[in-house]
Amino acid sequence: MDPPAAKRSRDCPAGPEERDAGAGAVRGRGRPEALLDLSAKRVAESWAFEQVEERFSRVPEPVQKRIVFWSFPRSEREICMYSSLGYQPPEGEHDARVPFTRGLHLLQSGAVDRVLQVGFHLSGNIREPGGPGEPERLYHVSISFDRCKITSVSCGCDNRDLFYCAHVVALSLYRIRHARQVELRLPISETLSQMNRDQLQKFVQYLISAHHTEVLPTAQRLADEILLLGSEINLVHGAPDPTAGAGIEDANCWHLDEEQIQEQVKQLLSNGGYYGASQQLRSMFCKVREMLRMRDSNGARMLILMTEQFLQDPRLALWRQQGAGMTDKCRQLWDELGALWVCIVLSPHCKPEERTSWLQLLSKWDKLDVCPLEEGNYSFDGPSLQPTVALGPGPEEEEEEEEEVEAAGSRHTVFGRALQAGSLHWSDAHLQRILASDSYGPSLTSNGGGDKPTFDPQGRPLWLGEPFPTACARVDTLRAHGYPRQALRLAGAIVNTLRLQRRHQLETYKQQKKELLQKGSTCITNMEGWVGHPLDPIGCLCRALLEACHLEEETLAIYPDSGPEKRKVAYQHVPVPGSPGESYLAMALEVALLGLGQQRALPEGLYAQDKVVRNEEQLLALLEEVELDERLVQVLRKQAGQLLEGGPFSGFGEVLFRESMPMHACARYLFTALLPHDPDLAYRLALRAMRLPILETAFPAGEPHGNPLDSIVSNRFPRWFILGHLETRQCELASAMLTAAKGDPKWLHAVLGSIQQNIHSPALLFKLAQDACKTATPASAPPDTTLLGIALELGLQVMRMTLNTMTWRRREMVRWLVSCATEVGLQALMNIMQNWYSLFTPVEAATIVAVTGTTHATLLRLQLDAPRREELWACARTLALQCAMKDPQNCALPALTLCEKNHAAFEAAYQIVLDAAAGGLGHAHLFTVARYMEHRGLPLRAYKLATLALAQLSIAFNQDSHPAVNDVLWACSLSHSLGRHELSAIVPLIIRSIHCAPMLSDILRRWTLSAPGLGPLGARRAAKPLGADRAPLCQLLDAAVAAYITTSHSRLTHISPRHYGDFIEFLGKARETFLLAPDGHLQFAQFLENLKQTYKGKKKLMLLVRERFG
Repeated sequence: MDPPAAKRSRDCPAGPEERDAGAGAVRGRGRPEALLDLSAKRVAESWAFEQVEERFSRVPEPVQKRIVFWSFPRSEREICMYSSLGYQPPEGEHDARVPFTRGLHLLQSGAVDRVLQVGFHLSGNIREPGGPGEPERLYHVSISFDRCKITSVSCGCDNRDLFYCAHVVALSLYRIRHARQVELRLPISETLSQMNRDQLQKFVQYLISAHHTEVLPTAQRLADEILLLGSEINLVHGAPDPTAGAGIEDANCWHLDEEQIQEQVKQLLSNGGYYGASQQLRSMFCKVREMLRMRDSNGARMLILMTEQFLQDPRLALWRQQGAGMTDKCRQLWDELGALWVCIVLSPHCKPEERTSWLQLLSKWDKLDVCPLEEGNYSFDGPSLQPTVALGPGPEEEEEEEEEVEAAGSRHTVFGRALQAGSLHWSDAHLQRILASDSYGPSLTSNGGGDKPTFDPQGRPLWLGEPFPTACARVDTLRAHGYPRQALRLAGAIVNTLRLQRRHQLETYKQQKKELLQKGSTCITNMEGWVGHPLDPIGCLCRALLEACHLEEETLAIYPDSGPEKRKVAYQHVPVPGSPGESYLAMALEVALLGLGQQRALPEGLYAQDKVVRNEEQLLALLEEVELDERLVQVLRKQAGQLLEGGPFSGFGEVLFRESMPMHACARYLFTALLPHDPDLAYRLALRAMRLPILETAFPAGEPHGNPLDSIVSNRFPRWFILGHLETRQCELASAMLTAAKGDPKWLHAVLGSIQQNIHSPALLFKLAQDACKTATPASAPPDTTLLGIALELGLQVMRMTLNTMTWRRREMVRWLVSCATEVGLQALMNIMQNWYSLFTPVEAATIVAVTGTTHATLLRLQLDAPRREELWACARTLALQCAMKDPQNCALPALTLCEKNHAAFEAAYQIVLDAAAGGLGHAHLFTVARYMEHRGLPLRAYKLATLALAQLSIAFNQDSHPAVNDVLWACSLSHSLGRHELSAIVPLIIRSIHCAPMLSDILRRWTLSAPGLGPLGARRAAKPLGADRAPLCQLLDAAVAAYITTSHSRLTHISPRHYGDFIEFLGKARETFLLAPDGHLQFAQFLENLKQTYKGKKKLMLLVRERFG
């Protein structure tokens, strides 16, 4: 197909010429160009100079000069393309990182001098200022060119980059902008042919003399070969001339440093974990697209070089060996690589031999073991676009068919799409007519016959017979190769086909609607969605349509968005030829909504699912840039209505396939966009989209799933890797509706019902409740009671769902619920206290709900009078007592604390503790409550509880560090302070519970230091301290002595020499206790003698005993 006239690239600067080099040198303003220049231009563009010389036996010198003159590139577009990055660098780094900008500055500062063009060779010097304290640097630059393309460059700066250096740019721009100032000479061979023998000898000798250190060895070698009659150099006619241009057989393409491209791609891939590396690789892909758009053959060359380096990435073999998937960044780069190859193979103007060579390369790469496979199990032979589509098979039949396809399917790599594109062509007559004209329509001769219709009822062209993604790939290819008008025409035909197909779909569904709704289940007509597809059909179509609607900028620059603030993209309505009242902008919006709203199954694999989400977000970001006017709002209304009525073809249909992709993100955009114009439609659409079909079949409405505070555990739904993200989107949609419905009870309750029915994650429900409460209680306005009630209702639902699942978030949730109930009012707070059994655990109710609900801050917030305040307190006390009865171990003390100010309630709580002690309440909790009673000034009750605790306690002979030691000592101190009677009563308990000799000895000494009865009761009931040899302490003394004897024998049974010292110290403490008795020294001596006789085998130990105790 013939390429249309190329238009100026948006990515390069516009100079004063556009840019016909030296135009001012041959004609004045308003004067027509000379015929010689017009002819020389055409020849210089398309003929190699060797071809000119062969065609004509003699070419006059003026004609040669004009051909040579016009052979240098005339536009700055290509210079810009080969010397600028493919992406916008950070602000402030333009000059530092962009060779084109630096070269332009060098040119404007007068740094270029001594420019000479000899034939097809340009040379010059560039003087670049040095840094502070550095001298000026001089660079010699040489450029070879042919047929308006630079074929090689050389610069003294030894640049090692993908792009031309700033010095090459400066010299090239000088030649384009100041062509008349450049000294022009014919190729050097033409000059030499005019010299006689003496002149040639003088020329050679002067040349050798001027550069003898560099060229003398070469000159001598060439002289020797020429003088040798049979040498190879004498067998060749003529001699090479580097200034004479390329030969007929030489490739005509711009200079591209292949080695440097390979090296840089290899280096970037080795740094693949870094964001900058991925960004630079994407910039290289952008450069390939830029070359394709300029019809530059280097686009395919550069992509071949990049692909080879990608396939040599050592990580591919490692990932394959380990059975691990590649990283997301790497997978995205491979996807882009595959999409670019589709554009190249599908090129509308490439030569057959070029396509054949590309397909051979792709076929070779496709067979490599390390070549990545395409993710998602997308079909390569999907259904073609047809004017009518019938409803597909049921889910069971569909699964069987899918299994058969998978069994028969072959291995599909990322290059599979490009290989498939090799069988496509552009020769279809109908396609050619679509691309050729905006006014193509049915004629009198084309109405009848044919297997498929080519026009819709309105006479607009259709494009049928191939899958929708493939048709959209054609659109992307046309855009990529610089055919924007043709891309737009084909996009229009595809949209016409989609509309006709959709109309027939709706008619088909209406005929079967009653039957489908009665079944309550549906088939899915699109197992493969268009959003997230490897060919990105919806994105390609939308970008092509939106590109036609861009408002043209007044000035063009390398980076249109390089200003201090990135400008928002502006779009305008551009009418569609042949469709009155329709615009490409409205068409783009329609296509995007059609793709986003398509009912489709979630693809296989984590990456493929992530890609669906990412593509949705990209499309929605495109739509967010479009400013809605009345025409676009009408499109939104129409599309929203069709989505609601779309049945199995729409993700918003009344019945969904179980594994359909949810519509939350699309619905949120539509809801926000439609709300100011049609609230009823906005809410109906958003409420319909709240569904998450995969969970509806797993859990009845309102029931939690296995892990209540997280998303569905992956092993329950192993195929749904992104389920957590989808649930978050669902929550965001619900939050948007709650916020928008503030002040409207009707929609608030409708949204609440939808939330309770469709959201199964308590964590997300809790977030919704928090958001609703925050929205309902603004700082500077009265609260919205309805929304506040909904927040409370959601909070109560979360409490019920998570009651049996303890987690660190429960405490946060309980506190928030009490604060929310406080905002609602007294009755709400009392209700959660009265119904605590179904909401809270006893610990939560007693320690958080009852306490927080009666704090000073809460009472102030409620602004209660005395009777109402007492009512709240009574409710809290009742709650505390109920909790204490249900869980006395953890709730008794909080209940006592809360009931302090009410005697009856306090007595009831105390009785609960006593009853629980009989039922097995542990000694640790009893001691805690006993200490609390003493602190409250109730020592007798404390004593009672302490005795109950001691009755349950048992401390063995070797438990010197038992956790209850301090509690026992406190209980003994308490009983001693109360008087002799209490002391006498507790001694038997101490003897029965404690068998640890040092502990008994310590208690005995404490009790003998002072008289009993000097405690908090204040009555001195004993005149002097008690003696250890008199009742009631004599029993304790006997028990202590017996414990020391028993413990000694026990320790000696398995004693080792390293513990002898400890045992001697232990005997020393025992002697102190023995001596408290009147005959203690006799008892101790007898005890020692017994030890010596019994353990006389332990001679060393007994020697130590004799040394210490005699």
